[in-house]
Amino acid sequence: MRIAVGLGKNSGEERLEKQGITRRDFMKFCTAVAVTMGMGPAFAGNVAAALTGRRPSVVYLHMAECTGCSEALLRTYKPFIDALILDTISLDYHETIMAAAGDAAEDALNQAVDGPDGFICVVEGAVPTALNGKYGYVAGHTMFDICKRILPKAKAVVCMGTCACFGGVQAAKPNPTAAKGINDCFADLGVKAINIAGCPPNPLNLVGALVAFLNGDKIELDELGRPTLFFGQSVHDLCERRKFFEEGKLAPSFNSQEARDGWCLYDLGCKGPQTYNNCPKVLFNETNWPVRAGHPCIGCSEPDFWDSMTPFYQS
Repeated sequence: MRIAVGLGKNSGEERLEKQGITRRDFMKFCTAVAVTMGMGPAFAGNVAAALTGRRPSVVYLHMAECTGCSEALLRTYKPFIDALILDTISLDYHETIMAAAGDAAEDALNQAVDGPDGFICVVEGAVPTALNGKYGYVAGHTMFDICKRILPKAKAVVCMGTCACFGGVQAAKPNPTAAKGINDCFADLGVKAINIAGCPPNPLNLVGALVAFLNGDKIELDELGRPTLFFGQSVHDLCERRKFFEEGKLAPSFNSQEARDGWCLYDLGCKGPQTYNNCPKVLFNETNWPVRAGHPCIGCSEPDFWDSMTPFYQS
């Protein structure tokens, strides 16, 4: 297990400093990732080693989605995760942020997929399967065919967001495009994606999964393909409002003093007891999460939540 971080002339940390990320900020981020992974702060050295070692090639595919997962990833700060990610991995293909277009973009994709050192594939969005996949095209190829060609070649496949994991809103009834999650589509090809569920998921969960893979750690998955490191407990179990639930103190309305005082939002539609995620433990941008802000959990890391968890609000 690696615990030291190299500080040589061309080290990863030196590259980060050129991006304006100080060692202090970088190690603070690594500590946050370590805690997200259920490790103590001392594990930050392992995280740093994984992120400053040899830059792995990453291909980031967009299927049927809203790009919200990419937005969540790129808007993380302290340090800005776009600078961190772009300098610690070789993000060779990402349709939203890459400068290349047309044939140049296709060439970049093919070079990454066919590279001698292999690649990690991150997928955002569900895969339309109706009419032989004709509801979704990229560069003249159906999304289904793109995934079918690329995913079996990857060293690891990571689904970023509930759409890629389980179909998400694209798969909500009546699901006219027959949208599906990655494992549902391609398990018969040997694809066993790591599901980082959420709408959007916390970016630290994605980074934690990548760190575990780069370190060669065994990633325990639940029956839905989600790492138990991040999805092993219910939102309800971790929620700071749980003590009020146990005391029978349930807020009568969102605009009530009881809600503002932190009473449980279960009677207002909160799906925390049925939802597995670490949202209360790993805050977005180290700042907040929906229930603390006064909004009920809508179960966004669960399959079919658009159908099974609605209505999201109760009155």
